[in-house]
Amino acid sequence: MATLTYVYSDCTAVLGPLATYAEPHCYDLCQKHSERLTAPVGWEILRLEPDPDSLKPSSDDIEALADAVREAARPREDAPTPVEVSDHPSSVEVSRKGHLRVLRAID
Repeated sequence: MATLTYVYSDCTAVLGPLATYAEPHCYDLCQKHSERLTAPVGWEILRLEPDPDSLKPSSDDIEALADAVREAARPREDAPTPVEVSDHPSSVEVSRKGHLRVLRAID
């Protein structure tokens, strides 16, 4: 996979690693198409090969993932108290998101 960007002022097509955010004039290409890419007559193709070490997760990536997991697991302070559910007499509602409910059986 690669991202194609044009630099019109230099008549250059730049093919590099996948972009991390969307740009209006960038195009993501699969491997097959990035290998077969040709440029118009008079244009140059600049192929940027990614550093293999930069493709591995960094300590910042792993720390961000761990923080996200901790945040998701943290109990919400504004969580409602369990409410008995009339259509399920042996259950209580412990959470709600939109029209979905999380029910827990009463012990």
